[in-house]
Amino acid sequence: MQYLQLESGLRFSRLIQGFWRLKNWQKTPQQLLTFVKQGLELGIDTLDHAACYDGFKTEGEFGRALALDKTLRDKLTLVTKCGILYPNDELQNIRSHYYDNSYQHIVWSAERSIQKLQCDYIDVLLIHRLSPCADPQQIARAFEQLHKEGKVRYFGVSNYSAAKFSMLQSYLSQPLITNQIEISALHLTPFDDGILDFLLEKRIKPMAWSPLAGGKLITRPDQRSQKTAQALLEIGESKGERRLDTLAYAWLLAHPANIMPIIGSGNIERVKNAADALNISFSQEEWIKVYVASQGHDIP
Repeated sequence: MQYLQLESGLRFSRLIQGFWRLKNWQKTPQQLLTFVKQGLELGIDTLDHAACYDGFKTEGEFGRALALDKTLRDKLTLVTKCGILYPNDELQNIRSHYYDNSYQHIVWSAERSIQKLQCDYIDVLLIHRLSPCADPQQIARAFEQLHKEGKVRYFGVSNYSAAKFSMLQSYLSQPLITNQIEISALHLTPFDDGILDFLLEKRIKPMAWSPLAGGKLITRPDQRSQKTAQALLEIGESKGERRLDTLAYAWLLAHPANIMPIIGSGNIERVKNAADALNISFSQEEWIKVYVASQGHDIP
């Protein structure tokens, strides 16, 4: 496993285990604990959560697994996100879908995440999405308090543009250490809209959600996904690699922005496929071949 240093006291495994679809995995707490330990054996020690996943229940499910082995916490880097709200059975006072980036909500959500995850602190807290009416001074105040109280070690954002990232950073005393954005061979926007260029300029390493395009790179439901997958497979043929998911991860890992893909599967064999991507390299010519296949026309 490769590891990336984000700050002097913080490193991420290059591949990150995500828990958005934890409900679909149908694992008991013991099975989930075993799965996390299997990931650790592969070197994957960075785990991504969000308060809102599965109707605000996923963190609690993970916490019940973590409680079975308290020694595991110090081996993990726990990331979670806050700010997205929608009606759900767990928090019945929420009556509409909106983003809450207020001081009160950020502090409350972080404290709730710590309780649900059954840990004493969060390594990294991300603002899940920036509210159009967010007050950056309130976000800064919440971050300062959570850091001072030892509840959160570092902070970052998710789904932020370069302008929004810079705006928020200007209000903070701590550096924002990552931006979690959608990146895949079927979602090329970050390569073209300036966000990855901005993160390269600032030496900030992005987390990539949906690196397999929500599974479309595997199921290939349309002509674009079929052509992109074919380009990956043709390149893989020359490298002795036929696993499409492995090649899709390798394509992202080859980019100089040090992209950190989030694995969405609870199948350990799929996780191993992702880990094997670290052993595959793409030349610039090969990388562009996949890019061209995805965008549907040649480069200028």
